[in-house]
Amino acid sequence: MKSSSLILKSALALAMATPFLASAESQLVVGAGSANASLDIRVVIPRVLFLAVGTGSAGLATNATIDTLTFDYTATPAAVGSGTASAGQDVNVRVRGNNGQVVLTAATTGALTNATADTIPWTQITATSNLAALPSPVIPLTGTGAGSNVTLNSGRVTDRSAVWTYTYANAAVVAPGTYGTTNGRVTYTASMP
Repeated sequence: MKSSSLILKSALALAMATPFLASAESQLVVGAGSANASLDIRVVIPRVLFLAVGTGSAGLATNATIDTLTFDYTATPAAVGSGTASAGQDVNVRVRGNNGQVVLTAATTGALTNATADTIPWTQITATSNLAALPSPVIPLTGTGAGSNVTLNSGRVTDRSAVWTYTYANAAVVAPGTYGTTNGRVTYTASMP
């Protein structure tokens, strides 16, 4: 009696566990013919959007380093306000996205100021790209400026790298100081549907 009860309990436990076991498709063929078995494969890709301006543009990871460009006329004071633009300074830029059109915008919080509230407007700073497919958006006087479309590589995928060259127009004589101690940051934003 005990052995039949043990067999019954074991059979019941096995029957209840069977739905939880993973089973592969199989086919047994006896004699001539071929056996077939199928396997479903899935690859899960998340929505990805990456923007790097400056340091960290080579890798695809978050990097908190904020680069600083300095246009210094200390060694050439006679050039101040000459109308001759500064030598360009290059910054590496990379955009990667996989869900459609990527749009870049630039934002500022007002003119560059020094410690005594003298200003240089953002119209004096320009950035040009060496790649038409990854244009630099115009830096606005204040707030968020107009967007620039990054050209898609194919379908909904964007993976572009460029060099943006920044210059200071040097179009006017301004009071002495280090401008950009306040309002010296341009924040770029990439958006994608």
